[in-house]
Amino acid sequence: MKNVSKIRNLVLIVLFAIFSVSCDDDNTEVTDNTITGKAVATANLSILVQALTKAELATTLQGAGPFTVFAPTNEAFTAFLATTPYATINDVPKEALTQILLNHVVSGSVKSTDLSTGYIKTLAKGTASTTNNLSMYVDLSAGVKLNGVATVTAADIMASNGVIHIVDKVIDLPTIVTHAAANANFSTLVSVLNRSGQPNFITALSATGPFTVFAPTNNAFTALNTELAPGGIAGVSAANLTKVLQYHVVSPANVLAASLTEGQVVTPILTPAQTFSIQLTGGAKIKDANNRISNIIITDVQCSNGVIHAIDKVLLPIL
Repeated sequence: MKNVSKIRNLVLIVLFAIFSVSCDDDNTEVTDNTITGKAVATANLSILVQALTKAELATTLQGAGPFTVFAPTNEAFTAFLATTPYATINDVPKEALTQILLNHVVSGSVKSTDLSTGYIKTLAKGTASTTNNLSMYVDLSAGVKLNGVATVTAADIMASNGVIHIVDKVIDLPTIVTHAAANANFSTLVSVLNRSGQPNFITALSATGPFTVFAPTNNAFTALNTELAPGGIAGVSAANLTKVLQYHVVSPANVLAASLTEGQVVTPILTPAQTFSIQLTGGAKIKDANNRISNIIITDVQCSNGVIHAIDKVLLPIL
């Protein structure tokens, strides 16, 4: 009888253990390792989670992806809101908030080691183009800086459907001025646009547009300085410099590279009107009013209010 009792007790212990394990399995919570789940689990991303929920993007970032998200911290959102009329993230209009958030999302799983200095496309769109997503400028000269605004402070937080990089600023939709200022290769252009005695080009190119800007690089301005020797660019009058700058801007238009055609005649905003023409044989080029040839070396840098194409020679109208 004692042996039977011992066996019965052993069976009860085994059954209790099995039942306990079964109950524990039933109560086990499934961890959400998606981008949204990782954000929810990170205290300093709580405002981002609120924003994603309001914009109905939280579910999207739980999807298959893969996505790369540059995730602003609570401090970044607080600083951003202080520059707006809105007290909280829930006060920001949904459509505007959606595009701002999408401006932090890139298709694919892009780790920090995959990044290089140059332009990538976000999932956001501005008002200038319905087909060309906004560009983001990545600068690796000192850490990782995005659009000249936000710095990556923590990289490569891996999720099941992509990767998160924490950033210290909200990256607003970039204007033409934003992108010109972000890329050091346009620093001379920015300084010329800011030259005293001229119309305020910075304010003008921050407006609604749309604008198409053929933007000379620093090397283009260096070459022009040599071409205009001995006086160089400094010897050009404010009035003539204004004409030169206007000769590089087309508006209202968001002209993408794919829409350029051989022999196309383009009329910029210069008054009185002068034109330049497009040549595509051997690569896209511009022939200005003085029959000088400039190569288009970067195309379709999409901004919220227009598009930039970089060129390697300053265009000159007949002055």
